[in-house]
Amino acid sequence: MIRLTRLHGEEIFVNVELIKFVEAMPDTLLTFTDGDKLHVHETPQEVARKVLEYRRQVYQPESADVQG
Repeated sequence: MIRLTRLHGEEIFVNVELIKFVEAMPDTLLTFTDGDKLHVHETPQEVARKVLEYRRQVYQPESADVQG
């Protein structure tokens, strides 16, 4: 999950596996696989960066953690 900020300032954690679209309208609008929508303060680029960081942490363990 990633931490994002609703337009009124409340922090929310979002399951990145459920994000279908991220659009700038001019606020950033997330559309989820079930059709729900959420406006957030972060830019689409910030959301994408957070998703990539999350996926790197989860799916690509640090090479330092692997003994060989």
